[in-house]
Amino acid sequence: MEATTYSDFRKKLRFYLDRATDDFEPITVTRKNNRNAIVISEEEYNNMLENQFVLGNPANLAWLDKSKKQFETGHTECHTLIEPREK
Repeated sequence: MEATTYSDFRKKLRFYLDRATDDFEPITVTRKNNRNAIVISEEEYNNMLENQFVLGNPANLAWLDKSKKQFETGHTECHTLIEPREK
């Protein structure tokens, strides 16, 4: 995680926003009195919300746990993927 001061962030706003969106690098903007902020890409934010939803639901979490155990014990099947037909 990269950190910068509020003043530097303002001066190089485009640079830091590009780092957050292009490189998925969270940017910590340090401020007085430890009132810091984190800048992340919209894609990363949406991913965090989705993970929170999936992992916050007990039924989803149980389904994921069951799937993980099946994989770890070798209860998997291999399928050949087919290419979709062009219209």
